[in-house]
Amino acid sequence: MTPKFSPAARTKARERVLQALYQWQLAEHDIPTIEAYFMQEQDMKKVDIAYFELLLHNIPATINELHKQLLPFLDRELEQLDPIERAILYIGGYELRYCQDVPFRVVLNEGIELAKKFGATESYKFVNGVLDKYARFLYPQQQAMKKVTLRS
Repeated sequence: MTPKFSPAARTKARERVLQALYQWQLAEHDIPTIEAYFMQEQDMKKVDIAYFELLLHNIPATINELHKQLLPFLDRELEQLDPIERAILYIGGYELRYCQDVPFRVVLNEGIELAKKFGATESYKFVNGVLDKYARFLYPQQQAMKKVTLRS
């Protein structure tokens, strides 16, 4: 049986992970140090802690693979992206690839909302485009089923 979780708590977890990955990219602190800071210094009451920990530890552990997987869907190198956009793409890319319990439309929507809240003015369009292309690559059968459903 899949454990129950609150969608709002997962959204908060993604927000905190975005902030943690931003810190990881810029300050280059190790993940345990960043995690300890968030647990002690940030308000984590409404956060899905297990999901926060899952993303925070596994995204850096799979960063090279995520980088290679996302690269074909970008119009420039990941290193040239704003650190916020890059972190959002890592979160969305990880969830699309490894969190099959999260529907890909939820991943895309969460990425867009993170970009609207934390990114530059138009970054949500870029994030949406990249994650949508990556989702289509990972789940072509769902796209085919969607097309069949639309025709009937």
